[in-house]
Formats: sequence, structure tokens, C-alpha cells
Amino acid sequence: MLKIGEFSRLCLVPVSTLRYYDEIGLLRAVDVDDFTGYRYYSAEQLPTLNRISALKDLGLSLAEIIRLTAADASQADLRESLEQRRTESLRTVAEEQGRLSRVEAWLENIAVEKTMNEYEVTIKKTKPQQAICLRRVMPSYYSEGELWGELCAHLGSLKGVQYAGPAMNICHDEEYREKDVDIEVALPVAAPVPESGDIMMRTLPGHEQVASVLHKGPFDTIIKAYQFMLGWLERNDYKMAGPDRVLYLNNPEEVTPEEILQELQIPISKS
Repeated sequence: MLKIGEFSRLCLVPVSTLRYYDEIGLLRAVDVDDFTGYRYYSAEQLPTLNRISALKDLGLSLAEIIRLTAADASQADLRESLEQRRTESLRTVAEEQGRLSRVEAWLENIAVEKTMNEYEVTIKKTKPQQAICLRRVMPSYYSEGELWGELCAHLGSLKGVQYAGPAMNICHDEEYREKDVDIEVALPVAAPVPESGDIMMRTLPGHEQVASVLHKGPFDTIIKAYQFMLGWLERNDYKMAGPDRVLYLNNPEEVTPEEILQELQIPISKS
């Protein structure tokens, strides 16, 4: 057997951490001296500790690790936890990439001594459209990609789908929300297509007046268009009269992020 200090040097884990693992039942000492209170460990425990360290490095909580290293834990339990962690990590990466894009946009603005792109507002009428849609309450606005993945996978399994307009997202919340956002992705189609679960056909309403601006640049910079529209509505005595939409006017897979073209549409009426 090895004293706790010896075991600590071998496994490169602080003695304080080993004591804590023992206290919470994550990695029990093989023996504890009744007189001195010294903890003793076995070299055979090294693989278990390495597994604990690896799972902790992946971002799993100690409570999860205790469950996954228990004698009755299965490979299925481990797979489920890791898949959940992967989903969380992908969401975090997307959020950080969005934050990085916004930081770079600010730096670019500072470099050329400008604070905001100028937009030209067009007021127009929109007609109702039949579309295949997927609407769901999602963790954040960055979760839109998950909805597109699900909708496109469904449409990819069908034959003969004829599209009748650009893809779009629709925000149904009446105010900005940091979580649990009500968003919808939609693709106008020339004829009804089979539905599946939350993926349903519906008629997107038309509006007598929508204020429209074009925005060019990475997805996450569309916030500039929203900020401009907020000021424009106030200056021109308009108010929002329905959910805003963002239409994707080109294929982001075929152009650079700087060339992505989006149209922000906001239904309006006089205040």
C-alpha cells in the first residue's frame, strides 16, 4: 500500500483532492490508520483515478462521476452522459463564436471610426405564404441551427419538394429573452409536403406594411440591423405589429461569412 502523499505524487493529484474524494465516496482509501488517521491507497486504484480525472476534464460534475464510476454503472449510462455533454459543449462553442464575431465587428468599427452601418429602410406589403415550419421553445437564439438541422433532415428524406421563397426564421417572443426563446424556422413551398411531429405546414400571414432592411455580414452581426430599426421605428412614429422575420437571401455554405445576405422584416403600424 502507498501513503496518501506517495499516491499523490504518482497520480499527480493533490492530497487535498484525494481527501475530498474519500470524504464524498468518489475514491475511498484502501485503509485508514486508526491511530494516525493516515490514508493508504493501492496502485490498483490508479486506473480508477485516471478515469475520474478524464471525466472531470470533460466537464462532468463530481456527482455525475460518482454515478458513472459506481459498480452498477453501465456503458450506456456513460454514453448518455457524454452525448449530453457534447451537446452542451457545441452550444457553448456556438455562443462563443458568436461573441467573437461581435468583438471583431466592434474592433473593425473602431478601426475605421464608425459606430454603425447605415441601412436603407423599405416599406412594403407581404403576401401570405404556405410553408413547412418547425416552431419550438429553445434554450437560446443560438439554438436556431438545431431546428434547421431537424427540418432539413426531414425535407431531405422527401422527393419532389418545390421551394417557393427564401428560408426564414420568425421570433414569436414579444420581448428579448435570455433563455427559453420561442422561435420558428420556415421554408415556403409551392405545394404541401408531408408533416412529421412538430414539423408542420402552415400559412405564414401577410402584412399590409413591413419595414425591411438588408444586412450583409456574419449571422451574429444582424443585431446591428435590429438596433438601427429600433431607432428608425421611434423616429418615424411606428410600432411593431407582429413577429419579426429574418430571411436568408443566399446560401451561407456557398459564400463567405462577410457575404451572407439577410433581410430583416418587421410588421409595422402607426403608433
